Amino acid sequence: MAIVYSCRHCKHVIGKIQNEEADISMLGWDRLSAADKESMIQYQDNGDIQIQTICENCQQSLIKNPHYHELDFFIQ
Repeated sequence: MAIVYSCRHCKHVIGKIQNEEADISMLGWDRLSAADKESMIQYQDNGDIQIQTICENCQQSLIKNPHYHELDFFIQ
């Protein structure tokens, strides 16, 4: 069982934490709103927790191309 962080845009795996190493309050999940938790955290059938975030490359693309925020998907 692991916590897997991946980019919501390009699907690149940013990092992986083995669950026994994780403390929910240390990860900051306790500070997320219910809506943010629902949109960012997905529980997988194999017991893993998938966290949708944004990688540095996609963040830089959004900064350089602000009109990308209007698109549902900007990576083809």
